[in-house]
Amino acid sequence: MNGGFLNPNEIIKNVPLKSTMNACDLGCGSGGWVIPLAKQLKDGTVYAVDILEEALSALESKVSAQNLSNVKTVKGDIEGSVKLKEDYFDLVLMTNLLFQVEDKLKVIELAKRLINQNGMILIVDWRKDASVGSEEGRISLQDAKEMASNAGLKVEKEFIAGTFHWGLTLKKV
Repeated sequence: MNGGFLNPNEIIKNVPLKSTMNACDLGCGSGGWVIPLAKQLKDGTVYAVDILEEALSALESKVSAQNLSNVKTVKGDIEGSVKLKEDYFDLVLMTNLLFQVEDKLKVIELAKRLINQNGMILIVDWRKDASVGSEEGRISLQDAKEMASNAGLKVEKEFIAGTFHWGLTLKKV
């Protein structure tokens, strides 16, 4: 698992992908998950959402360098307002995101609104007891599952995403 850290190509295998899927990466940063996903979803579109213009700009450079035409960047605040189609996406990713947001349930509810009826949410985040990284804002796997349930989502799969991370796939109830 990349020396204990995240390997997007391996973790994405936890989701059954089809090349025509439309996906959304909330809090995409500079695109560590967007690029591998865009390569697999050749006939779909990957929407990359972040609040930081610099991150989106860095991602656009990477997308251009790799000749990927199926990535759209969206500047937005996932705790505020994001202009995305609801009930549209086959997959919404939230990787290393929940620990950074104030209102975790609100962000999970946003992801639920974004996925279509058969869509899936992939959450990967820091374990509470991980010995590296910032401890502030971390959420346990159990707490994430409870929030998902409160948001009307069910756990499809839970998995170890690396030495320091847990993972969940969720669907609408």
